[in-house]
This record gives sequence, C-alpha cells and structure tokens, in this order.
Amino acid sequence: MPAEVTPAAALKKKPKFKSIHAAVKAGNVEELQKMVSFGTSINEVDPVYKFTPLQWAAHSGSLEDANVSDKNDWKPIHNAAFHGRLGCLQLLVRWGATLDDVDNNGNLPVHLAAMEGHLHCFKYLVSKMPTLVHSLKARNDHGETPRDLAERFYKDSITNYIDELQKEKGQLKREENFTFPGHDAAFRGDVDTIRTLLENRIININERDDKGSTLLHKAAGQGHLHVLEWLINREANCNIANEAGETAKDVAKRFAQLAAVQYLSKRMGNDSDEEIDVNDPRFFESHRVEGSTDCRSDVSAGKEDRTDSRERAYQKIKELQDLLEIATSNYQQLGGILPEERQKKIEERQLVKSIDELQAQLEYERMRREKLEAQLDEHREEIGRLREQQEKPQINATTIPVEDSESGKGGSDSSKAVSEIGKEKKKLKKKPFFSPSGVFVRRY
Repeated sequence: MPAEVTPAAALKKKPKFKSIHAAVKAGNVEELQKMVSFGTSINEVDPVYKFTPLQWAAHSGSLEDANVSDKNDWKPIHNAAFHGRLGCLQLLVRWGATLDDVDNNGNLPVHLAAMEGHLHCFKYLVSKMPTLVHSLKARNDHGETPRDLAERFYKDSITNYIDELQKEKGQLKREENFTFPGHDAAFRGDVDTIRTLLENRIININERDDKGSTLLHKAAGQGHLHVLEWLINREANCNIANEAGETAKDVAKRFAQLAAVQYLSKRMGNDSDEEIDVNDPRFFESHRVEGSTDCRSDVSAGKEDRTDSRERAYQKIKELQDLLEIATSNYQQLGGILPEERQKKIEERQLVKSIDELQAQLEYERMRREKLEAQLDEHREEIGRLREQQEKPQINATTIPVEDSESGKGGSDSSKAVSEIGKEKKKLKKKPFFSPSGVFVRRY
C-alpha cells in the first residue's frame, strides 16, 4: 500500500506566498487567483524592486499571467484599455491576451476604451478584432455597444470614428482592392504580385491610396519584413507621411510590429520622439496619432487647418498670459508675496548681512592699524632718546682736562660719569616700552 500523505507533506506541496509578486514569480496561477479573489490588487507595486505583477510575469517568463482576472473579472488587458495604456495593450496582445474576455458586466476591452474616450486604444482594438462587426456590434450585459457607451459618456471622438468606419464599410473591399492592387498585395505580403505590377508599370513604388498611405505603410502595419526590405532596396521613400501624419515606422509602432519598427529605424535613422525638442513642430506631429484622443477630423487635418489651429492656440496663450498678469497684480494688491519677490528679499537680507560683516572687519583693521602706528611712534621716540644719551658720554670724555689727570681727581669724576651712564642704560633696558595693560601714547 502506498504511504499515507502526512499533513506536513501536504503543506510542503502547497507553499504559501507572502505577496502576489512571489506567486507570480513562482508561476502559481491557482494561488494568484486566490489572492486576487480575496481583494489583493493586481496592480500592486513591489516595495523593493518597484515591479507590478505583470512586470514580474514578463521578467520570470510566466506569460499565462496575462489572462489572470481580479475580483471584478478584469484582466490586465481590461485595465490597459480602461486607462488608455496603448503600449501595455500592444504588449499584452503579443503575449497572448484575448480580446474576447468580458468582465462581470459583460464589457470587452473595446467597450472600456470607448467608454473612456481613448481613441488610440480603441483604434488598435478594432484593428485586432476578427471583424468590424465583431468589435462594433458587441453588446455587454446591459445591451450596450461601444457606440452606446461613447454616446452616454459624451465621447465624440469615438462616435465620429465609428461613423466613418460604418461609412467605409459600405464600400466593398473588392472595389478597394481593384483600385489599389499594389496596396492590397503589400497588405497580404505578396511580393510576386507587387513585382509584376511594378514591371508592367501599373503602379508606382511610392503610390498613395485615398488616405495617403504607400505600399510601405500597408506592409509595415502587418509586419511584413520581406516586403519592406524588397521595397526599400528599390528606393521606396520611408519618410512619406499619410493624411494622419504617420510614416511607415509610425504605423508599425501603432500596430506593435516591433521587428518592423527596428528595421525601419535602422534605415530611416534614429528619429525617436525623445530627440525632438518640444518647440519643434514635429514633436506634436509625431504624437498626434498615437497619443491623441481628438476626433478623426482633427487627426487628419490639412496644412491650412493645422496653421489655423496653431494661430488660435497662440492667441489663447496670449490671453492666458494677460489673465495671469491681472491675477498677479490683484494678488499683490491684496498683500500677497510672489515667490520671486520672496526670493529677492532673502537675497537682499543676505547682501545686507555680508555688508555689515565686511564693515565690522574694516573697522577692526582700522583700529589695529592705529594701534600699530602708535607703537611705531613710541619706538621712534625711544630710539631718538637713546641716541641722545649715547652721544653725551662722548662729549663729556672730550671735555675732561689732561692736567687734572695727575692729581687723580679728574679720573674719579670721569669714572663716576661713566658709571652713571651705565646705570641709566640698565634702567632703560629694564623699562618696557609699553605696559601689558595697554598702549600709552606720549604727546608733545
């Protein structure tokens, strides 16, 4: 008989995880679902490495975690669509996230993107759905389509885009294919058909369709690298933009064709958005399609319309600057202090303090100089007195008579005079020039 499983062994088989990040790193989907059902946030950030569960899943290779649901049956793709995270949305689709998953209200990700007005995410989701009807006619548990939600929350950009899609739907795709056969072949990745059309001079290698897209745009959107390489080797222009202002590389970015983006970046050069200054008009053109939630008419505006829009924006800036000046004046009249004025007062105080310190130092140096000059005067006086005393014995020695030397009287007088001069010199040596308590200046 097989040995019975002890409770301790059972605990070893089912380890407990301290956090949702540990469960994700271990790839334990069952434990992860339990944590989420008990209220753990699926977007909780790791306090140590600052990773979300989704980032840990990518780091550890647990790709099945891309379809884990929270207590509202929201998967990561629902969160990305609701918050308008196009990059996360593209990454999740590449990792196998399903676009047909519904939450507890029956909402698809396309419903949530339409509800919040994220036009760039809505476009991407519609392009990735099996059919146009499947994306636009899908209904949630309340019977609402994406258009119904966009109308209820006043998302005009979404409703305008859906209206245009429905108008374009009336035109048969066959008609479009017959009108632009080269674009259809590039979309399908059919190089042989493109070569035949070019050799027979039916199409031009840089031919545009009714939306301004070239063959490179169609191939880049589907990630056909062999078509891109074949066209570029035959001098197809990579810098041509369609009516929406997108180059072939921008289209590849929008559809998350990373290999195509990398290839086109090498051929076109690194013109990433980070290298374009905000004052450059191209900065706004490069972000207009990917990050904008405006209506389609604004996205595909002509050159004149964009010029008018810039002029209106500049006038608005001037108006706001005037309002700012008025508000600043009112604030100052009410006794408010602006940050610039506060900083100016602080700098003035520091300057006054520095000036006071320098003046005090200057006064100290002036007094020190006067003291040294007084000592110098005393020393000069003493030097003069000593010179006078030094000259007196020489004068006395010359005036002593020679006749009195025999009697010895003159000798005794001269010896007394010399001894007196020696005593005076000793007294002068012992007497200090100035007292330790201060300096006495003798005035004459």
